[in-house]
Amino acid sequence: MTKSTLRLDIVSAEKEIFSGEAEMVFVTGELGELGIAPGHSQLLTTLRPGYVRTILPNKEEEVFFISGGMLEVQPYIVSVLADTAMRAADIDEAAALQAKEQAEKALAGKISAIDLAKATAELAEISAQIRAIQRLKKRARGERA
Repeated sequence: MTKSTLRLDIVSAEKEIFSGEAEMVFVTGELGELGIAPGHSQLLTTLRPGYVRTILPNKEEEVFFISGGMLEVQPYIVSVLADTAMRAADIDEAAALQAKEQAEKALAGKISAIDLAKATAELAEISAQIRAIQRLKKRARGERA
């Protein structure tokens, strides 16, 4: 690790998803989008469902989906502790779109408050998965996000 990179660890409850060097990391914190560069000040925050985007030392970009969790930032170490996490390339887009449609139908119908909360949370998570897939597709087409 050099002064121009930081160590990034993305871990879910099941396994380590990524561990390596990065030049820049972008995540969606509780209060909005965060960009983390080497030497960033210390930070601890909750993460919303969304994607983690990282710029690797070879200038490649890698995108991961997380369902929420915690972020710990030290000047040269970033730790993402996610409830669930996966590489965006591993997400089944058709299944995610179908699940989103089902969650939206559930929200449109008459359901209990508990079911409403569950459907709302599922919709937020599925929408985040779809955004991660779209981000990955834009990158593949060479577009800037």
